[in-house]
Amino acid sequence: MSKYQDSRRANIPANGGKNKEASNKVNDGVFVFTRNMSVGELAKALNLNVNDIIKFLFLEKKMIVNINQTLDEDTIGLICLQYGYDFKKEKIVSEENFEEVEIVDKPEDLKPRAPVVTIMGHVDHGKTTLIDAIRSSHLVDGEVGGISQAIGAYQKEINGQKITFLDTPGHEAFTAMRQRGAAVTDIVILVVAADDGVMPQTIEAIDHAKAANVPIIVAINKIDKEGANVERIKTELMSYDIIAEEYGGTNIVCEISAKKNVGIKELLENVLLVAEMAELKANPDRYAIGTVIEANLDKGEGPKATLLVQNGTLTFQDYVVVGTAYGKIRRMTNEYKKIVKEAKPSTPVSVIGLSEVPNAGDKFMAFPTEKQAKEIAEKRALAKKASDQSAQAAASLEKIYSKITESNGEVQDINIVLKADTTGSAEAVKASLDKLSNEQIHINVIHASAGAITNNDVMLASASNAIIYGFNVRPTAMVSAKAEESGVEIRLHRIIYALIEEMEAAMKGLYKKEKVESILGQAEVRTLIKISKVGTVAGSYVTSGVIKAGALVRVLRNGVITYEGKLGSLKRFKDDAKEVKEGFECGLTVENFNDLKELDVIEAYEMVEKE
Repeated sequence: MSKYQDSRRANIPANGGKNKEASNKVNDGVFVFTRNMSVGELAKALNLNVNDIIKFLFLEKKMIVNINQTLDEDTIGLICLQYGYDFKKEKIVSEENFEEVEIVDKPEDLKPRAPVVTIMGHVDHGKTTLIDAIRSSHLVDGEVGGISQAIGAYQKEINGQKITFLDTPGHEAFTAMRQRGAAVTDIVILVVAADDGVMPQTIEAIDHAKAANVPIIVAINKIDKEGANVERIKTELMSYDIIAEEYGGTNIVCEISAKKNVGIKELLENVLLVAEMAELKANPDRYAIGTVIEANLDKGEGPKATLLVQNGTLTFQDYVVVGTAYGKIRRMTNEYKKIVKEAKPSTPVSVIGLSEVPNAGDKFMAFPTEKQAKEIAEKRALAKKASDQSAQAAASLEKIYSKITESNGEVQDINIVLKADTTGSAEAVKASLDKLSNEQIHINVIHASAGAITNNDVMLASASNAIIYGFNVRPTAMVSAKAEESGVEIRLHRIIYALIEEMEAAMKGLYKKEKVESILGQAEVRTLIKISKVGTVAGSYVTSGVIKAGALVRVLRNGVITYEGKLGSLKRFKDDAKEVKEGFECGLTVENFNDLKELDVIEAYEMVEKE
C-alpha cells in the first residue's frame, strides 16, 4: 500500500455502531452522549456524586429518581448545565449507513473544489446547444479525443479553475437523484429563450431547483434572434421569485447566444463567482465518498458506473461499496475514456469491477479492505430488502395531524404538488392553499401547473415528501402504480372548497376516513359506433384492472376529466357482460354522454368504506 493510501486510513469515518460507551465522555467541556442513560451512568461519566444529581432533580424538577432511573435528553442537558458542562447528543450511525455519517474535516485539510453544475430549462430553449458550445470550447483548449460523453458528466476549465457539468437528461433524472438522497448539484443554470419566454418546463425547472435548495443562474439564450426581448424575460421570471441582481434580487442573469458562442465565457465566470461565494471545499486526503451519476451493464466489461467523487480521493484498485454492490476498481477512466489513476473531489469517472449494477443516485464509499467492503455491501443489501418490504408513504393526510401534535410547537411544513386542468385553476387552488398557512403549519405548494399527473410529479413528491393534489385531472394507471410503489399519496378533487375543507380538517386533526374511491380499471376507446336508439358505443380495450357493469365512470381526455357519470352498458361481442378484465376488448356506453372520442380513457371506480 502506498504512503498516500496509508495517509487516508486515518480519515475513515468512525463506526458509530461500535464502542458506544466510549462516546459518552467529556471533550473540552462538552459532554457528548449517544443515548438516554441512567442516573448512575451519567454520574460516572461526569464524575459526579449520584446523590447530588438525585437531590438536584428533586429540588429543581420535583422529580423523584433512583440510581437506575433512565433520564431523557432534556434532563441530561439540564444536569450538564447545572454542573458547568455544555452538552451534545450524537446520532449513532453504523458503518453500513455511511450516507448518514457526518464527516467533520479539520479546516486546514479542506481544499477548494470544482462546482457541480446542472443545466435545465424548457425544450428547444437551447440547453443542448449550450452544452455543445461548452464542450467545443473544451476541445479548442487542446484536449484530445472526441467527447462521446459515455459517462454522462464532463469538466470545463476556465481561468485555471474547473467546472463539473452533469449531463442529466431533464428534470426527471434530476429529481430521481434527489429522491435517492443524492444532493450532487451545487448550481443550476436555467436556460430561457429570449424570443420565447417562461414556459411550463421553465417553471418546472425553477420548482425543482428550489426544492433542491441550490442557487440558480439564469442564461437568457438566443439573444441574436429576431423577436428577442431580454427585459420581458427578466420581468416574467420575477413572478417565480427569480429576480435579477439589477432589480435588487440575488439571481445572476447572463445574456448569451449558445449558437454563436456569445457570452459563454462570462456565464462560466459567473458560475465560478457563485462557487467562490459558496466556499465549496473538500478534503482530498481521505477515502472517497460520492454518488453514482449513471450505471449500466456492459456486455464486455460487466457492471459499469459513473461516479462523482464528492469528498476524498478515489484511486485505482480501491475497494468500494456502491449502493449494495462492492468491488475493487479494476479500471478508472475520464470523459475521454483515458485511464486515470486517481479522481479528486468534484471529478466524475467511469469505473469497472463492481459485483452488480448500482442505481443512479446511490452513494459510494471506498474502504481499506475487500473483506470490509463485502461485509458492508451485504448488510446494505439486507437492509434495503427489509426497507423495500416495509416502504411507507412519503406523506399522507392521515399522518399530518400526528406530525403536528408531535412537533412540540415547531413549525411544520406540508409539501404539496398541485396539478389542475387549467393554469387559472392551478393558480386559484394554490392561492387558497397558501392562505391556510399559520404560525404552526406552513402549506408549501412546491409545484403547481396545468396538465395530467405524470411520473415526474410522483418523483418530485417522493423526493420532497409531498402529497399530490389533482384538480379536475387524473393519473393514468401507470402513474398510479408508480405513486403506490413510491409511497406517494394522490388526492383528487373537482370542487375547490372540498379540497380546502379536506386540508383544513387534516390540519385540525378532524380528517376522518369515510367512503373513499377505489379504482377498478381503465379502458381506452379504440373505435366509435353511432347507433340511433342507443347513442355512441365505444369499442374499447381494457388496459388495466377490470371494467364492471353499472360502475361509476369518468371520461379522461389527455389526462383531464371531461365527464363523470355511470356506465350505461357493457358488452363482450353481442352479449351483456358483468365485467371485462385487463387485456380484453369490450363495447360500452356512458349514460347521458355521447361525445366520446378515440383514445379517450374510461376509468371505472367505486366508493368503498375505508377502515
